[in-house]
Amino acid sequence: MRAAPTILHLDMDAFYASVEQASKPSLLGKAVIVGGLGPRGVVATASYEARRFGVHSAMPTAQARRLCPNGAYLIPRFTLYRQVSDVVMALLRELSPLVEPLSLDEAFVDLEAGGVAFDAGSARATGERLRADIRAATGLSGSVGLAGSKMLAKVASEEAKPAGLLLIEPGTERELLAPMSVRTLPGVGPATGEHLRRAGITTVGELVEAGEDELVRMVGRAYGTGLYRMALGLDDRPVVAERDAKSVSVEDTFDVDLHDRVRIRGEVQRLADRCVQRLRGSGHSGRTIVLKVRRYDFSTLTRSETLRGPTDDAAVVREAAARLLEAVDTTGGVRLLGVGVTGLADYTQEDLFAQSLAAEAQAADEEGGTDGAAGGAEPEATDGGAGAQEGAEPPAEAQEAPERRWAAGSDVRHVLYGPGWVQGSGVGRVTVRFEQPGSEPGRVRTFRVDDPELEPSDPLPLVGDAETD
Repeated sequence: MRAAPTILHLDMDAFYASVEQASKPSLLGKAVIVGGLGPRGVVATASYEARRFGVHSAMPTAQARRLCPNGAYLIPRFTLYRQVSDVVMALLRELSPLVEPLSLDEAFVDLEAGGVAFDAGSARATGERLRADIRAATGLSGSVGLAGSKMLAKVASEEAKPAGLLLIEPGTERELLAPMSVRTLPGVGPATGEHLRRAGITTVGELVEAGEDELVRMVGRAYGTGLYRMALGLDDRPVVAERDAKSVSVEDTFDVDLHDRVRIRGEVQRLADRCVQRLRGSGHSGRTIVLKVRRYDFSTLTRSETLRGPTDDAAVVREAAARLLEAVDTTGGVRLLGVGVTGLADYTQEDLFAQSLAAEAQAADEEGGTDGAAGGAEPEATDGGAGAQEGAEPPAEAQEAPERRWAAGSDVRHVLYGPGWVQGSGVGRVTVRFEQPGSEPGRVRTFRVDDPELEPSDPLPLVGDAETD
């Protein structure tokens, strides 16, 4: 614990939804829900307007639609969210070399290490200046917590929401925490909270009254001791600028259970390729390949294989993932698949080159057979099936062009009307609202889904460079 509140925690307010409202003027002040839009979609973020209806993150989208039927339901645009996050993180790094990002919209900052704050007054001034700078650079609001420890700074930012700042003076921690729910403390989830409630403990103050020995008896020594220290407001963890990645993984949840083994193998191959792209993007390689399969009955299986050394070769990862899949029974149907790599390193062992060649040779052999799901040679499947049939490709004029799909919330540009976003589509039509960050709410127009003058587009920046048609 520090004697001055020089640890800052920033948490952007309803980040994804706020980005969507800032980029789509017609949604300002409206209920906005960002997440998966299919039957098994899950809410990623809900605007504060949507939260009044009971919508919250991790809720099934179908349930959110029942609670808030008139909300705007949009797909996530992670490219834009990362761009905005980069701007915010750059502002934090101007304050201190010790910035510990927790996600795209959340981070700790050691203000003392940056020489910008040494007491309550300078810390508060720095926090207020940061909030103003974020507003100017992104048009968004963030909540700031200031305290002598990371745990308390995070508690303070949560209490400050939305768009506020709370500073916890050292020495006032126990008084502040005492009436709060035990769920306020990091690591106390629904199960632990319910276990404590059955024991008559619902507030942090009651945790302190129970005492360390009783908590150890209830939840075990390691967790009980840590829980008691947190209840007292004690936390000595430093702000760590770099956090080593432990794994890289990707996964997909399917709207309809997959039963076709060929389709399942093809999806695993594509996930392996995506995982390797993310692995290389982080500058790592890894030794252990992990396959995750969630079956029709929600049972989840994981299988892993450790290689002789670390790799970032897509063929090697595909081959290992395919071997792991062979050990999993998928006859009842599969609702989720995932491929990951753990045991990360920042180098690749050269002798794995031979292993890569072997994998490619095996894929080539399988491609020559009757099973079209081999190796990495299978064409990209559409939503309707498991990929193209083998054999000669039909003439271009005989191929039927697939119908273009327009997801709600995605960016588009029309030759005549300029930039806009998709409000919805169906029955061969797509509805677009033409507006951009900083403009007045725009007009809505409807087009054929195959209109040649309408094209997908990159997101426009929230401030500074938007067009003024």
